[in-house]
Amino acid sequence: MSPEQAAQATNALQKYVIENTRLGIPLLLSEECPHGHMAIGTTVFPTALAQGSTWDPALIHEMAKAIAQEARMQGAHIGYGPVLDLAREPRWSRVEETYGEDPVLNGQMGIAMVTGFQGKNLKSGSNIISTLKHFTAYGVPDGGHNGGSVSPGNRELHQAYLPPFRDAVQAGALSVMTAYNSIDGIPCTANPVLLKSILRKDWGFKGFTVSDLNSIQGLTFNHKVAANNTDAAALAINAGLDADLSGTGFDQSLVQAIKQGKVSGAVLDSAVSHVLRLKFEMGLFENPYVDPQKVTSVARSAEHLQLARQVSREAIVLLKNTNELLPLKKDLKSIAVIGPNADNVYNQLGDYTAPQADGAVITVLKGIQNKLGNATQINYAKGCSIRDTSTAQIAAAVEAARKSDVAVVVIGGSSARDFKTEYQDTGAAHVKASETSISDMESGEGYDRVSLDLMGRQLQLLEAILKTGKPVVVVMIKGRPLNMNWISANAPAVIDAWYPGQEGGNAIADVLFGDYNPAGRLPISIPKSIGQIPVYYNYKSPVKHDYVEMDAKPLYPFGYGLSYSTFEYSDLQTQVTPAKNDVTVKVTVQVKNISKRDGDEVVQVYVTDKVSSVVGPVKQLKKFQRVNVKAGETKTLTFELKAKDLMLYNAENQWVAEKGDFNVQVGASSDDIRVNKDFQLASDIRK
Repeated sequence: MSPEQAAQATNALQKYVIENTRLGIPLLLSEECPHGHMAIGTTVFPTALAQGSTWDPALIHEMAKAIAQEARMQGAHIGYGPVLDLAREPRWSRVEETYGEDPVLNGQMGIAMVTGFQGKNLKSGSNIISTLKHFTAYGVPDGGHNGGSVSPGNRELHQAYLPPFRDAVQAGALSVMTAYNSIDGIPCTANPVLLKSILRKDWGFKGFTVSDLNSIQGLTFNHKVAANNTDAAALAINAGLDADLSGTGFDQSLVQAIKQGKVSGAVLDSAVSHVLRLKFEMGLFENPYVDPQKVTSVARSAEHLQLARQVSREAIVLLKNTNELLPLKKDLKSIAVIGPNADNVYNQLGDYTAPQADGAVITVLKGIQNKLGNATQINYAKGCSIRDTSTAQIAAAVEAARKSDVAVVVIGGSSARDFKTEYQDTGAAHVKASETSISDMESGEGYDRVSLDLMGRQLQLLEAILKTGKPVVVVMIKGRPLNMNWISANAPAVIDAWYPGQEGGNAIADVLFGDYNPAGRLPISIPKSIGQIPVYYNYKSPVKHDYVEMDAKPLYPFGYGLSYSTFEYSDLQTQVTPAKNDVTVKVTVQVKNISKRDGDEVVQVYVTDKVSSVVGPVKQLKKFQRVNVKAGETKTLTFELKAKDLMLYNAENQWVAEKGDFNVQVGASSDDIRVNKDFQLASDIRK
C-alpha cells in the first residue's frame, strides 16, 4: 500500500473496532521504526549502528521527528525503537540495530530518539510513543546465538546494560519491550525485578511494557519455565508485563489463567490501565482517525531525503587514507566501480526494511554517476556475490579496473531478506548450514556468525583488483564488524558506511570526492580475531596482556575515525565545584584545526576512577561533542561532569561517587588520548 492507502486502511481498522466492539475502545497500532517507518513509500535512513557513528544526537533527534511524522500520519501510534542493547558480541545477528558497545553513547542516542518520536504533545498528530528494545542485556548472548542466555553480574547489569534504558525512561519513554533472553536463569519476559522493582519503582516508569514477538509462549517452548501457555501467561503478567506483541500469548491463555485463579483481577486491571492511559493521552477517544491526504506531502519528502543523506554522510567513518588518496579528483577520465555492494539496493538498507520502488534507493554506482555525470567513463563490474563462491565475474572486474584511473571496490555484508527464507515464530530467520541457492544475507535477525571473515570470494576479488596496481578505495557496507586485517594492511584507502540507507550512494560519493569531509567515529571496536572477543574498550581492570599470536588491542578501537582535516588538542583545565549532595567538574579543552580544510572533530571525554572500592573500567566515556572547526581556527570546548557521571555501584548495591583521585582524558578516540589531567573529590556523594 502507498502511504495514503495505509492511512485509509488504519482508519478502516479503527472504525471497525470502535463500531463493532463492546466498549468501542480505539486501537493502538504499532510499527517498526528503528531507521525509518518500515512501510512502503517512507524514508529509509541508515541503520542504528550508522546512526551511532555520527556521534550527533541532535541530528538523530531530527531524524526521529521525521520518522514519527511519517508513521503517525499513516495512523501508527507506537514506534518500535530505539534498540538500546550494548553490542559487545559481534557474532550476534542484530548488531546493526544497536548504537554500539558503550552505555553513554547508547544512552544519548536513546534520549534523542525518544524525544524525537514523542515530542512534547502526543496529541500533535505527528508524534508517536517510543518503545525501548530489548529490556535487557540482549546484545551479549552466549556464543553469539540470538536470544541466548546471558549471565552478567548484578554490578555489570546496573553499571553497563541498564543505564541506556534508564536514561531513555527518564527522558520520557512510554513503552518498553522485553528481551527474548534470560538473565541468570530468569527470562526477561517474566522478570519482576526488571519490570517492577527497577523499571517502575526505581525509575518511575509511567508507560506500558510489551513482550517481544512470541516471547510469552517462549517461556514454555524456549526457556521451559512454564508447563503450558496458560502458566506462561500468568508468569508474564504477574511479573509486570502489560501487553502481548504476538496476539496469542495473552488471548485464551490469559483468560484461562484468570479463571484458574493464577492471575487476580487487580493484576489485570493494572496492566490494562497502563495501556489505556496512553490512549487517552494520545487523544484517541476524541480523534481516532488520520487525514490520508496529509501523508502524501510528508512521506519521503525532499526534506526527509536530504536529512537521510546528512545522517549517512555524518555516519561514514574514514578508516585509512594513505598518501591522501582521498578525496578523489572529479576530473578523472575513468573510474571503476566494483563489488557485490556497489549496485545492490537492498544490501545497503539493513534489516527491518520494506520493499522499495525502482529508483528510490541510490546505490554507490548511482551516487558516483550522479556526482560525475557523463564527463568521466564509469566502468562497473559486480565481481562476485556476498556469500556465493563463484569466481566467474572476477576477470571482468579486473578488466574494468585495468582500464580505469582508480577503482572503488564496495564489499562487506548484507541483511537483505528474500522471499525464499523461512522464518521462526519470533521473526528471526531459519538459517541452514548448507543451501543450494545462496542469498547474500549474512547479517540481520537470526543470522549469527561463527566467524567474522568476509564471505564468498570478496577477498579474492579485492586481491585481484589490487594486483592491477591501480589506486584502490575500499568501501565497506555491512551490519557488523568484519575481519578487516588484510584490507587494512593492503588497501590504500578504506571507508566504512555500515548500512547507509536509501541516500547512501549520494552520501558516499560526497565523501569520496571531497564535497563532505568525513568525521564519523566507530561506535564499536573492530577486532583482529574472534579470539579477542569480547574486545570492547571499557573492560574491567586489570589491563589486558598480549596473546601468543597477537596483541590484545582491536584493529580499530571505539571512537576511531579519520578526517581530511587534522586537529590539535591543548590546554586541558578542570575546575571542581562542590554542591549539596552533588559536584560539578568543569572540563575545558582547546581544539585547533591545523589543516587547510574545514572539518568536524568528535571530541571525546573519558574518565578513570584511579582507586575504587569495586573493580571499575580502565576508562569510560562520559561526554562527547561533534564540533565544526574551520581551517586554522581554535575552539574552546566546555564539558560538565556531575556526581552521577562519576558514580559506581558499590559492594552494598548503592550508587556512590567515591572520594579520591580521578583522571580525565580528552582525545580523538578511546585509544587516542591527546591530553589528560587529574582531579579530586573531597568526599563521597551518594545517590
